[in-house]
Amino acid sequence: MSLRLVTVEWDDPRAAALRDAMNAETSAMYEVFTAGNSAEVNAAIDDALAVDAADIVHTVLALDGDEPVGHAALRPFERELEVKKVFVTPTARGRGISRALMLELEAVARERGVASLVLQTGPLQVAAIALYLSLGYEQIPAFGKYGVIANALCYRKRLE
Repeated sequence: MSLRLVTVEWDDPRAAALRDAMNAETSAMYEVFTAGNSAEVNAAIDDALAVDAADIVHTVLALDGDEPVGHAALRPFERELEVKKVFVTPTARGRGISRALMLELEAVARERGVASLVLQTGPLQVAAIALYLSLGYEQIPAFGKYGVIANALCYRKRLE
């Protein structure tokens, strides 16, 4: 594996393709939770999970050679930065790529003088939760719009 992390724009086509793959995977995974919701509740969940490209301050891709295998991004949330769209392709999982992406985001946040990172995930993403805990993230109450998601799990890591 010749892993490289590169900074790209949010609209980089490789980044967009990885986000599309992530959205397809997680939508199918969490369909059991949203199937019985009203249209209004699902619209609120979609709004909470939406990302405005204008809000993104950093996007990183993991490349194995020239192949994009991972993605992560940051956007502001109050005085913190929020981790968004951490994803590794299924064939590249188990090789430490998510950890490398997270450590890169932490380094970017420190360079920007940000004291902590926050993130949201769901209970079915067991490997992601284990990674976040191993990196020192602590569970916090749902923040921002994530309160509308009944099974939202939110975490914070202080970087100081």
